[in-house]
Amino acid sequence: MKILNTKQIREADAYTIANEPVSSLDLMERASAAFVRWFCDQFVNTRPISIFCGKGNNGGDGLAIARLLSEKAYQVKVYIVEHSENASDDFKANLTRLENHLKPAQIRNDKDFPDITENMVLIDAMLGSGLSKPVSGILAEVIQKLNQTPNKIISVDIASGLYADKSNAKEDIIIKPHCTVSFQFPKLAFMMPQNAELVGNWHVADIGLSAEFISNTSTPYFYTDKFEAESKIIPRKKFSHKGTFGHGLILAGSHGKMGAAILSGRACLRSGIGLLSMHVPGCGYEIMQISIPEAMITVDRDHKHLSELPDIESYSAIGIGPGIGKEKMTVKMLETLLRQIKAKLVIDADALNLLSENPELIELLPKQTVLTPHPKEFQRLAGESKNEYHRLELARDFAKKHDVIICLKGANTSVILSNGEVHFNSTGNAGMATGGTGDVLTGIITALLAQGYEPKDATILGVYQHGLAGDKAADKKGQSAMITSDLVDNLGW
Repeated sequence: MKILNTKQIREADAYTIANEPVSSLDLMERASAAFVRWFCDQFVNTRPISIFCGKGNNGGDGLAIARLLSEKAYQVKVYIVEHSENASDDFKANLTRLENHLKPAQIRNDKDFPDITENMVLIDAMLGSGLSKPVSGILAEVIQKLNQTPNKIISVDIASGLYADKSNAKEDIIIKPHCTVSFQFPKLAFMMPQNAELVGNWHVADIGLSAEFISNTSTPYFYTDKFEAESKIIPRKKFSHKGTFGHGLILAGSHGKMGAAILSGRACLRSGIGLLSMHVPGCGYEIMQISIPEAMITVDRDHKHLSELPDIESYSAIGIGPGIGKEKMTVKMLETLLRQIKAKLVIDADALNLLSENPELIELLPKQTVLTPHPKEFQRLAGESKNEYHRLELARDFAKKHDVIICLKGANTSVILSNGEVHFNSTGNAGMATGGTGDVLTGIITALLAQGYEPKDATILGVYQHGLAGDKAADKKGQSAMITSDLVDNLGW
Protein backbone atom coordinates (compact mmCIF):
# COMPACT_ATOMS: atom_id res chain seq x y z
CA MET A 1 0.00 0.00 0.00
CA LYS A 2 1.35 3.40 -0.95
CA ILE A 3 1.70 6.25 1.53
CA LEU A 4 1.13 9.54 -0.30
CA ASN A 5 1.92 13.01 0.97
CA THR A 6 -0.70 15.72 1.45
CA LYS A 7 -0.02 17.32 -1.93
CA GLN A 8 -0.46 13.98 -3.69
CA ILE A 9 -3.66 13.26 -1.75
CA ARG A 10 -5.12 16.59 -2.86
CA GLU A 11 -4.13 15.72 -6.42
CA ALA A 12 -5.79 12.31 -6.07
CA ASP A 13 -8.98 14.03 -4.90
CA ALA A 14 -8.87 16.46 -7.82
CA TYR A 15 -8.15 13.72 -10.37
CA THR A 16 -11.02 11.59 -9.05
CA ILE A 17 -13.40 14.57 -9.14
CA ALA A 18 -12.40 15.41 -12.72
CA ASN A 19 -12.24 11.92 -14.17
CA GLU A 20 -14.87 9.80 -12.42
CA PRO A 21 -16.51 12.35 -12.52
CA VAL A 22 -17.86 13.14 -9.07
CA SER A 23 -18.44 16.44 -7.30
CA SER A 24 -16.21 17.39 -4.38
CA LEU A 25 -19.30 17.43 -2.17
CA ASP A 26 -20.25 13.89 -3.19
CA LEU A 27 -16.67 12.73 -2.62
CA MET A 28 -16.90 14.19 0.88
CA GLU A 29 -20.16 12.31 1.35
CA ARG A 30 -18.43 9.11 0.25
CA ALA A 31 -15.63 9.65 2.76
CA SER A 32 -18.04 10.45 5.56
CA ALA A 33 -20.09 7.34 4.81
CA ALA A 34 -16.92 5.22 4.98
CA PHE A 35 -16.12 6.72 8.40
CA VAL A 36 -19.67 6.05 9.59
CA ARG A 37 -19.55 2.39 8.49
CA TRP A 38 -16.42 1.90 10.57
CA PHE A 39 -17.84 3.85 13.50
CA CYS A 40 -21.09 1.87 13.62
CA ASP A 41 -19.09 -1.36 13.81
CA GLN A 42 -17.32 -0.04 16.90
CA PHE A 43 -20.00 1.85 18.86
CA VAL A 44 -23.66 1.06 19.49
CA ASN A 45 -26.20 3.85 19.12
CA THR A 46 -26.97 3.99 22.82
CA ARG A 47 -23.83 6.06 23.44
CA PRO A 48 -24.11 9.83 22.97
CA ILE A 49 -21.72 11.47 20.50
CA SER A 50 -20.26 14.95 20.37
CA ILE A 51 -18.61 16.05 17.13
CA PHE A 52 -16.22 19.01 17.14
CA CYS A 53 -15.84 20.62 13.72
CA GLY A 54 -13.52 23.19 12.25
CA LYS A 55 -14.61 25.30 9.28
CA GLY A 56 -12.59 23.68 6.53
CA ASN A 57 -13.18 20.42 4.68
CA ASN A 58 -12.33 18.32 7.74
CA GLY A 59 -15.13 20.14 9.50
CA GLY A 60 -17.32 19.47 6.47
CA ASP A 61 -16.61 15.76 6.94
CA GLY A 62 -17.65 16.12 10.57
CA LEU A 63 -20.97 17.76 9.63
CA ALA A 64 -21.73 15.02 7.10
CA ILE A 65 -20.81 12.36 9.66
CA ALA A 66 -23.16 13.99 12.17
CA ARG A 67 -26.05 13.88 9.68
CA LEU A 68 -25.41 10.25 8.71
CA LEU A 69 -25.15 9.13 12.33
CA SER A 70 -28.30 11.06 13.21
CA GLU A 71 -30.13 9.21 10.43
CA LYS A 72 -29.05 5.96 12.11
CA ALA A 73 -30.63 7.07 15.40
CA TYR A 74 -27.40 8.00 17.17
CA GLN A 75 -27.66 10.79 19.75
CA VAL A 76 -25.47 13.43 18.14
CA LYS A 77 -24.45 16.91 19.18
CA VAL A 78 -22.33 19.11 16.93
CA TYR A 79 -20.04 21.97 17.97
CA ILE A 80 -18.48 24.31 15.43
CA VAL A 81 -15.25 25.87 16.66
CA GLU A 82 -15.32 29.44 15.38
CA HIS A 83 -11.60 29.79 14.70
CA SER A 84 -12.08 31.66 11.41
CA GLU A 85 -14.56 33.94 9.69
CA ASN A 86 -14.15 31.91 6.51
CA ALA A 87 -15.49 28.45 5.76
CA SER A 88 -14.97 26.11 2.82
CA ASP A 89 -17.76 25.71 0.26
CA ASP A 90 -18.26 22.04 1.12
CA PHE A 91 -18.45 22.91 4.81
CA LYS A 92 -21.21 25.43 4.05
CA ALA A 93 -23.10 22.91 1.91
CA ASN A 94 -22.96 20.25 4.61
CA LEU A 95 -24.00 22.77 7.25
CA THR A 96 -27.15 23.49 5.24
CA ARG A 97 -27.83 19.75 4.90
CA LEU A 98 -27.28 19.16 8.61
CA GLU A 99 -29.63 21.89 9.76
CA ASN A 100 -32.56 19.80 8.55
CA HIS A 101 -31.58 17.26 11.25
CA LEU A 102 -30.09 19.26 14.11
CA LYS A 103 -28.70 22.68 14.90
CA PRO A 104 -25.00 22.91 15.76
CA ALA A 105 -23.72 25.00 18.64
CA GLN A 106 -20.83 27.43 18.29
CA ILE A 107 -17.71 27.55 20.42
CA ARG A 108 -16.24 31.05 20.38
CA ASN A 109 -14.49 31.03 23.74
CA ASP A 110 -13.80 28.64 26.60
CA LYS A 111 -17.15 29.48 28.22
CA ASP A 112 -18.91 27.83 25.27
CA PHE A 113 -17.20 24.48 25.85
CA PRO A 114 -19.91 21.88 26.54
CA ASP A 115 -20.25 19.45 29.42
CA ILE A 116 -18.87 16.04 28.51
CA THR A 117 -20.64 13.07 30.06
CA GLU A 118 -18.75 9.94 31.06
CA ASN A 119 -19.91 7.58 28.29
CA MET A 120 -19.85 10.14 25.47
CA VAL A 121 -17.78 9.42 22.35
CA LEU A 122 -15.96 12.47 20.99
CA ILE A 123 -15.25 12.90 17.28
CA ASP A 124 -12.47 15.26 16.26
CA ALA A 125 -13.12 16.90 12.87
CA MET A 126 -11.48 20.25 13.46
CA LEU A 127 -8.36 20.23 11.28
CA GLY A 128 -7.29 17.88 8.49
CA SER A 129 -4.08 16.87 6.79
CA GLY A 130 -3.58 20.23 5.09
CA LEU A 131 -2.37 21.87 8.31
CA SER A 132 0.65 24.11 7.71
CA LYS A 133 1.19 25.91 11.03
CA PRO A 134 0.80 25.18 14.76
CA VAL A 135 -2.67 25.39 16.29
CA SER A 136 -3.48 28.48 18.33
CA GLY A 137 -6.40 30.47 19.71
CA ILE A 138 -9.76 28.88 20.39
CA LEU A 139 -8.81 25.70 18.52
CA ALA A 140 -5.89 25.19 20.88
CA GLU A 141 -8.14 25.76 23.88
CA VAL A 142 -10.69 23.21 22.66
CA ILE A 143 -8.01 20.62 21.91
CA GLN A 144 -6.51 21.03 25.38
CA LYS A 145 -9.92 20.61 27.03
CA LEU A 146 -10.71 17.50 24.97
CA ASN A 147 -7.35 15.97 25.85
CA GLN A 148 -8.14 16.42 29.55
CA THR A 149 -11.26 14.24 29.30
CA PRO A 150 -11.09 10.46 29.84
CA ASN A 151 -13.49 9.90 26.94
CA LYS A 152 -12.71 8.03 23.76
CA ILE A 153 -11.72 10.43 20.99
CA ILE A 154 -11.89 9.43 17.32
CA SER A 155 -10.12 11.65 14.79
CA VAL A 156 -11.41 12.04 11.25
CA ASP A 157 -8.54 11.46 8.79
CA ILE A 158 -5.83 12.79 11.13
CA ALA A 159 -5.63 14.23 14.63
CA SER A 160 -6.20 17.98 14.69
CA GLY A 161 -2.84 19.74 15.00
CA LEU A 162 -0.73 16.83 13.73
CA TYR A 163 1.30 17.35 10.57
CA ALA A 164 0.90 14.51 8.09
CA ASP A 165 4.38 14.62 6.53
CA LYS A 166 6.75 16.34 8.94
CA SER A 167 7.65 16.55 12.60
CA ASN A 168 5.72 18.70 15.02
CA ALA A 169 7.47 20.78 17.63
CA LYS A 170 7.27 19.38 21.16
CA GLU A 171 5.18 22.32 22.31
CA ASP A 172 2.55 21.99 19.55
CA ILE A 173 -1.00 21.44 20.73
CA ILE A 174 -2.45 18.29 19.17
CA ILE A 175 -5.44 16.05 19.81
CA LYS A 176 -4.57 12.72 21.45
CA PRO A 177 -7.11 10.32 19.94
CA HIS A 178 -7.78 6.73 20.84
CA CYS A 179 -8.23 6.02 17.14
CA THR A 180 -7.77 7.74 13.78
CA VAL A 181 -9.79 6.82 10.70
CA SER A 182 -7.70 7.86 7.71
CA PHE A 183 -9.15 8.27 4.24
CA GLN A 184 -7.72 6.01 1.51
CA PHE A 185 -4.10 5.99 2.76
CA PRO A 186 -2.23 5.89 6.04
CA LYS A 187 -0.21 9.02 6.72
CA LEU A 188 3.56 9.06 7.12
CA ALA A 189 2.99 10.54 10.58
CA PHE A 190 1.29 7.29 11.66
CA MET A 191 4.57 5.38 11.25
CA MET A 192 6.61 7.53 13.63
CA PRO A 193 7.06 6.36 17.24
CA GLN A 194 7.07 9.99 18.41
CA ASN A 195 3.43 10.28 17.29
CA ALA A 196 2.09 7.19 19.07
CA GLU A 197 -0.27 9.06 21.40
CA LEU A 198 -1.22 11.50 18.62
CA VAL A 199 -2.54 8.73 16.37
CA GLY A 200 -3.75 5.91 18.60
CA ASN A 201 -4.95 2.85 16.74
CA TRP A 202 -5.59 3.70 13.14
CA HIS A 203 -7.79 2.37 10.36
CA VAL A 204 -7.82 3.15 6.64
CA ALA A 205 -11.23 3.74 5.06
CA ASP A 206 -11.35 3.26 1.29
CA ILE A 207 -13.18 6.20 -0.25
CA GLY A 208 -12.76 5.19 -3.88
CA LEU A 209 -10.07 7.59 -5.05
CA SER A 210 -8.90 6.89 -8.60
CA ALA A 211 -7.00 3.59 -8.81
CA GLU A 212 -5.37 4.85 -12.01
CA PHE A 213 -4.01 7.94 -10.30
CA ILE A 214 -2.74 5.95 -7.32
CA SER A 215 -1.03 3.40 -9.57
CA ASN A 216 0.73 6.10 -11.60
CA THR A 217 1.84 8.21 -8.61
CA SER A 218 5.36 7.74 -7.30
CA THR A 219 6.22 7.69 -3.62
CA PRO A 220 9.19 6.43 -1.61
CA TYR A 221 6.89 5.29 1.21
CA PHE A 222 4.95 2.02 1.40
CA TYR A 223 3.01 0.03 3.99
CA THR A 224 3.43 -3.75 3.86
CA ASP A 225 0.07 -5.42 4.45
CA LYS A 226 -0.85 -9.10 4.16
CA PHE A 227 -1.56 -8.89 0.43
CA GLU A 228 1.82 -7.31 -0.31
CA ALA A 229 3.71 -9.77 1.91
CA GLU A 230 2.03 -12.84 0.45
CA SER A 231 2.74 -11.65 -3.09
CA LYS A 232 6.47 -12.03 -2.36
CA ILE A 233 6.30 -15.70 -1.37
CA ILE A 234 8.07 -18.08 -3.79
CA PRO A 235 5.91 -21.26 -4.08
CA ARG A 236 7.59 -24.59 -3.37
CA LYS A 237 7.65 -27.08 -6.22
CA LYS A 238 6.67 -30.70 -5.77
CA PHE A 239 10.05 -32.21 -6.62
CA SER A 240 12.12 -29.84 -4.47
CA HIS A 241 14.75 -31.22 -2.08
CA LYS A 242 16.85 -29.79 0.73
CA GLY A 243 19.42 -28.46 -1.70
CA THR A 244 16.72 -26.46 -3.45
CA PHE A 245 16.26 -24.20 -0.44
CA GLY A 246 19.85 -23.20 0.17
CA HIS A 247 22.56 -23.72 2.74
CA GLY A 248 22.95 -20.94 5.26
CA LEU A 249 25.57 -20.15 7.87
CA ILE A 250 24.99 -18.24 11.09
CA LEU A 251 27.95 -17.03 13.13
CA ALA A 252 26.65 -16.44 16.63
CA GLY A 253 27.16 -16.81 20.33
CA SER A 254 29.83 -16.32 22.98
CA HIS A 255 30.29 -17.44 26.58
CA GLY A 256 27.06 -16.59 28.40
CA LYS A 257 25.22 -15.64 25.20
CA MET A 258 24.57 -18.95 23.50
CA GLY A 259 20.84 -18.32 23.78
CA ALA A 260 21.14 -15.76 20.98
CA ALA A 261 22.65 -18.42 18.74
CA ILE A 262 19.90 -20.90 19.59
CA LEU A 263 17.13 -18.38 18.87
CA SER A 264 18.56 -17.29 15.53
CA GLY A 265 19.24 -20.88 14.48
CA ARG A 266 15.79 -22.16 15.40
CA ALA A 267 14.15 -19.23 13.61
CA CYS A 268 16.24 -19.91 10.51
CA LEU A 269 15.16 -23.55 10.46
CA ARG A 270 11.51 -22.58 10.96
CA SER A 271 11.71 -20.20 7.99
CA GLY A 272 12.22 -22.75 5.26
CA ILE A 273 15.97 -23.10 4.83
CA GLY A 274 17.20 -26.37 3.32
CA LEU A 275 20.42 -26.72 5.32
CA LEU A 276 21.77 -24.73 8.24
CA SER A 277 25.28 -24.64 9.64
CA MET A 278 26.23 -22.66 12.71
CA HIS A 279 29.70 -21.55 13.75
CA VAL A 280 29.99 -21.09 17.51
CA PRO A 281 32.74 -20.84 20.15
CA GLY A 282 33.90 -24.04 21.82
CA CYS A 283 31.72 -23.49 24.88
CA GLY A 284 28.61 -23.74 22.71
CA TYR A 285 29.17 -27.07 21.00
CA GLU A 286 27.14 -29.34 23.26
CA ILE A 287 24.52 -26.65 23.82
CA MET A 288 23.90 -26.32 20.09
CA GLN A 289 23.93 -30.05 19.36
CA ILE A 290 21.30 -30.62 22.03
CA SER A 291 19.19 -27.51 21.36
CA ILE A 292 19.16 -27.59 17.55
CA PRO A 293 19.72 -31.14 16.30
CA GLU A 294 18.69 -30.10 12.78
CA ALA A 295 21.67 -27.77 12.41
CA MET A 296 25.27 -28.70 11.62
CA ILE A 297 27.79 -27.20 14.01
CA THR A 298 31.34 -26.00 13.42
CA VAL A 299 33.39 -25.02 16.44
CA ASP A 300 35.79 -22.12 16.81
CA ARG A 301 39.26 -22.81 18.24
CA ASP A 302 38.54 -20.22 20.97
CA HIS A 303 36.45 -21.56 23.82
CA LYS A 304 34.56 -18.36 24.68
CA HIS A 305 34.43 -16.20 21.56
CA LEU A 306 34.45 -16.30 17.77
CA SER A 307 37.97 -15.76 16.48
CA GLU A 308 38.14 -17.44 13.08
CA LEU A 309 36.09 -17.88 9.97
CA PRO A 310 35.16 -21.35 8.75
CA ASP A 311 35.26 -22.18 5.04
CA ILE A 312 32.41 -20.06 3.60
CA GLU A 313 32.51 -21.12 -0.06
CA SER A 314 29.46 -23.38 0.04
CA TYR A 315 26.94 -21.04 1.64
CA SER A 316 24.20 -19.14 -0.18
CA ALA A 317 23.56 -16.79 2.74
CA ILE A 318 25.34 -15.85 5.95
CA GLY A 319 24.06 -14.17 9.11
CA ILE A 320 26.37 -12.77 11.75
CA GLY A 321 26.00 -10.95 15.04
CA PRO A 322 23.67 -12.50 17.63
CA GLY A 323 25.56 -12.72 20.91
CA ILE A 324 29.07 -12.64 19.43
CA GLY A 325 30.48 -9.94 21.72
CA LYS A 326 33.10 -7.34 20.77
CA GLU A 327 36.46 -9.00 21.34
CA LYS A 328 39.41 -7.92 19.17
CA MET A 329 39.63 -11.40 17.69
CA THR A 330 35.96 -11.16 16.71
CA VAL A 331 36.59 -7.85 14.95
CA LYS A 332 39.31 -9.53 12.90
CA MET A 333 36.98 -12.41 12.06
CA LEU A 334 34.33 -9.95 10.86
CA GLU A 335 36.85 -8.13 8.69
CA THR A 336 37.92 -11.43 7.12
CA LEU A 337 34.30 -12.28 6.40
CA LEU A 338 33.65 -8.93 4.70
CA ARG A 339 36.74 -9.34 2.53
CA GLN A 340 35.98 -12.91 1.46
CA ILE A 341 32.21 -13.24 1.30
CA LYS A 342 30.39 -13.86 -1.98
CA ALA A 343 27.10 -14.97 -0.44
CA LYS A 344 24.23 -12.73 0.66
CA LEU A 345 24.79 -11.27 4.11
CA VAL A 346 22.78 -10.24 7.19
CA ILE A 347 24.50 -8.24 9.96
CA ASP A 348 22.88 -7.81 13.36
CA ALA A 349 23.51 -7.04 17.03
CA ASP A 350 27.15 -7.11 18.16
CA ALA A 351 28.35 -7.23 14.55
CA LEU A 352 26.62 -3.89 13.99
CA ASN A 353 28.33 -2.46 17.06
CA LEU A 354 31.67 -3.67 15.70
CA LEU A 355 30.96 -1.77 12.48
CA SER A 356 30.20 1.44 14.38
CA GLU A 357 33.37 1.08 16.47
CA ASN A 358 35.45 0.24 13.40
CA PRO A 359 33.93 2.47 10.68
CA GLU A 360 36.57 1.48 8.13
CA LEU A 361 34.77 -1.89 7.95
CA ILE A 362 31.62 -0.17 6.66
CA GLU A 363 33.43 0.49 3.39
CA LEU A 364 33.89 -3.29 2.99
CA LEU A 365 30.18 -4.09 3.14
CA PRO A 366 29.07 -6.08 0.07
CA LYS A 367 26.32 -4.52 -2.01
CA GLN A 368 22.81 -5.23 -0.71
CA THR A 369 24.00 -6.40 2.68
CA VAL A 370 21.07 -6.37 5.14
CA LEU A 371 21.68 -4.45 8.38
CA THR A 372 19.13 -4.92 11.17
CA PRO A 373 19.76 -2.25 13.84
CA HIS A 374 17.48 -1.16 16.63
CA PRO A 375 17.43 2.65 17.09
CA LYS A 376 20.45 2.83 19.42
CA GLU A 377 22.52 0.59 17.14
CA PHE A 378 21.59 2.76 14.18
CA GLN A 379 22.51 5.90 16.11
CA ARG A 380 25.96 4.47 16.73
CA LEU A 381 26.27 3.73 13.00
CA ALA A 382 24.94 6.95 11.50
CA GLY A 383 24.91 9.57 14.25
CA GLU A 384 22.27 11.23 16.40
CA SER A 385 18.98 12.41 14.92
CA LYS A 386 16.69 15.27 15.94
CA ASN A 387 13.53 13.14 15.68
CA GLU A 388 12.20 10.04 13.93
CA TYR A 389 11.70 11.88 10.62
CA HIS A 390 15.34 12.96 10.68
CA ARG A 391 16.44 9.45 11.63
CA LEU A 392 14.55 8.08 8.64
CA GLU A 393 16.36 10.50 6.34
CA LEU A 394 19.69 9.50 7.87
CA ALA A 395 18.83 5.87 7.19
CA ARG A 396 17.88 6.62 3.58
CA ASP A 397 21.13 8.50 3.07
CA PHE A 398 23.15 5.68 4.66
CA ALA A 399 21.45 3.00 2.56
CA LYS A 400 22.03 4.96 -0.66
CA LYS A 401 25.64 5.82 0.15
CA HIS A 402 26.69 2.27 1.03
CA ASP A 403 24.26 0.38 -1.26
CA VAL A 404 22.82 -1.60 1.64
CA ILE A 405 19.39 -2.41 3.06
CA ILE A 406 18.59 -1.15 6.54
CA CYS A 407 15.94 -2.84 8.65
CA LEU A 408 15.28 -0.25 11.36
CA LYS A 409 13.55 -2.21 14.08
CA GLY A 410 10.66 -0.99 16.23
CA ALA A 411 6.92 -0.56 15.95
CA ASN A 412 6.14 -0.49 12.20
CA THR A 413 9.74 -1.63 11.51
CA SER A 414 10.97 0.22 8.43
CA VAL A 415 12.89 -1.49 5.65
CA ILE A 416 14.98 1.15 3.87
CA LEU A 417 16.23 0.18 0.42
CA SER A 418 19.28 1.56 -1.35
CA ASN A 419 17.01 3.31 -3.89
CA GLY A 420 15.48 5.37 -1.08
CA GLU A 421 12.25 3.42 -0.74
CA VAL A 422 10.92 2.85 2.77
CA HIS A 423 8.61 -0.09 3.50
CA PHE A 424 6.85 0.12 6.86
CA ASN A 425 5.61 -3.10 8.42
CA SER A 426 2.04 -3.76 9.52
CA THR A 427 2.55 -6.69 11.91
CA GLY A 428 3.96 -6.97 15.43
CA ASN A 429 3.09 -5.76 18.91
CA ALA A 430 4.60 -4.52 22.17
CA GLY A 431 4.94 -8.06 23.51
CA MET A 432 7.94 -8.38 21.19
CA ALA A 433 9.84 -5.80 23.25
CA THR A 434 11.90 -8.46 24.94
CA GLY A 435 15.48 -9.69 24.62
CA GLY A 436 16.22 -11.95 21.67
CA THR A 437 13.52 -10.99 19.19
CA GLY A 438 16.14 -9.38 16.96
CA ASP A 439 18.07 -12.66 16.90
CA VAL A 440 14.95 -14.35 15.59
CA LEU A 441 14.67 -11.79 12.79
CA THR A 442 18.29 -12.45 11.79
CA GLY A 443 17.50 -16.14 11.44
CA ILE A 444 14.37 -15.51 9.39
CA ILE A 445 16.06 -13.18 6.90
CA THR A 446 19.09 -15.49 6.59
CA ALA A 447 16.76 -18.36 5.73
CA LEU A 448 14.93 -16.38 3.06
CA LEU A 449 18.17 -15.17 1.50
CA ALA A 450 19.48 -18.74 1.41
CA GLN A 451 16.33 -19.84 -0.44
CA GLY A 452 17.01 -17.39 -3.25
CA TYR A 453 14.89 -14.39 -2.27
CA GLU A 454 16.29 -11.06 -3.36
CA PRO A 455 17.59 -9.09 -0.37
CA LYS A 456 14.81 -6.49 -0.51
CA ASP A 457 12.06 -9.13 -0.67
CA ALA A 458 13.72 -11.28 1.99
CA THR A 459 13.87 -8.32 4.36
CA ILE A 460 10.34 -7.02 3.74
CA LEU A 461 8.83 -10.52 3.92
CA GLY A 462 11.02 -11.53 6.87
CA VAL A 463 9.99 -8.50 8.90
CA TYR A 464 6.33 -9.22 8.14
CA GLN A 465 6.63 -12.89 9.16
CA HIS A 466 8.53 -11.89 12.31
CA GLY A 467 5.73 -9.54 13.37
CA LEU A 468 3.04 -12.04 12.37
CA ALA A 469 4.61 -14.66 14.63
CA GLY A 470 4.57 -12.07 17.42
CA ASP A 471 0.89 -11.37 16.83
CA LYS A 472 0.05 -15.09 16.94
CA ALA A 473 2.04 -15.46 20.15
CA ALA A 474 0.25 -12.49 21.72
CA ASP A 475 -3.13 -14.02 20.86
CA LYS A 476 -2.15 -17.17 22.77
CA LYS A 477 -0.09 -15.83 25.65
CA GLY A 478 -0.94 -12.16 25.99
CA GLN A 479 1.70 -9.52 25.34
CA SER A 480 3.08 -9.37 28.88
CA ALA A 481 3.71 -13.12 29.06
CA MET A 482 5.52 -13.44 25.73
CA ILE A 483 9.10 -14.63 25.50
CA THR A 484 11.19 -14.76 22.35
CA SER A 485 10.88 -18.54 21.94
CA ASP A 486 7.15 -17.97 21.45
CA LEU A 487 7.94 -16.17 18.20
CA VAL A 488 9.90 -19.13 16.87
CA ASP A 489 7.08 -21.50 17.84
CA ASN A 490 4.56 -19.37 15.94
CA LEU A 491 6.49 -18.84 12.69
CA GLY A 492 4.62 -19.81 9.54
CA TRP A 493 1.46 -18.75 7.78
